[in-house]
Amino acid sequence: MSRVSLYLKAGDWVEVKSPLEIAETLDANGTLDGLPFMPEMVRYCGHRLRVLRWAEKTCFEESPYNYVLRELREDDVVFLEGLRCDGADHDGCQRLCLYFWKIAWLRKTEAGHPEPGADSTSLQVLRARLRTKATPDRYFCQSTEMARATLPQRIDKRRIILKCWRDLSTGAVGIRKMFRMVVMPVARKIRDALFGRPWLLGTLTKTPVGTLGLQPGELVEVLSLEEMRKTLDRKGRNRGLICDIELGETSGKHYRVLTRLDRFISDSTGEMKRMEATVILNGVHCLCSRVVGGCSRLDYSYYREVWLKRVEGAESVPTETSGNDERLRATGGCRHHV
Repeated sequence: MSRVSLYLKAGDWVEVKSPLEIAETLDANGTLDGLPFMPEMVRYCGHRLRVLRWAEKTCFEESPYNYVLRELREDDVVFLEGLRCDGADHDGCQRLCLYFWKIAWLRKTEAGHPEPGADSTSLQVLRARLRTKATPDRYFCQSTEMARATLPQRIDKRRIILKCWRDLSTGAVGIRKMFRMVVMPVARKIRDALFGRPWLLGTLTKTPVGTLGLQPGELVEVLSLEEMRKTLDRKGRNRGLICDIELGETSGKHYRVLTRLDRFISDSTGEMKRMEATVILNGVHCLCSRVVGGCSRLDYSYYREVWLKRVEGAESVPTETSGNDERLRATGGCRHHV
């Protein structure tokens, strides 16, 4: 598999294999090397799509508030442009995660190649092999299975450098962007070692909700760190959601609301968590600010409405939640979860 991966670059066209071809790669749990093929992905069988980048490494919540960085098994996974999970088969989870695609599920093609259709019978055969829940109370998806789909050991420094090089050589990241994605995390680690890691901590015992009722397409401005601090408890959380100090990079800037975040599936527990007064902003991804080379997963950051203010007089514009803004335009701090 890894030899095949060398021939794919960002922007290359691939075709998702037929349902029966994909079904042949899956085990009894509907997974390959621990990575599930999800029901939401079935619709793309036979479609031609472009490679966004290689999934060089990914972070996930191993246990509540404990995030780890791991390398995917076999090193043969890519992301495709514009494809994020809409949660249709997982009770409307709104995280908008990028799908992980094993090379075994794809074939290289050309832009002008026709898109063959998949018949309903073969689609049903594939869907019958897939799971959405591990137990009645625990969902089953690519995010909940990251511990099984990744190698258990920590990625060593040499592997991280090799992955940075592949991001450059495949065109996923430009040299200036990669320079920043290497230098800034190293600088932060040195600062943390010398002076301690800075945290954005508040003083409240009960934190405010601050509902704005924002809708997709509305224009908002991110508040300053000092204004955010006034909404936090002594652990730097607003009703359980961490406000990372690196969000200062987005303070004062304007963004469109991509979608509301009312519910999402937890990596570590597989439970559906309910949210209130929280939104996702278009183009604001997690930087994993202390990860050299960044995290390939490009999860969105979560913003409490109390950390935002409407830009009065601005028109609301339609936004798409399929992920078509994926061009490594990430800003902001680490992913923020409850």
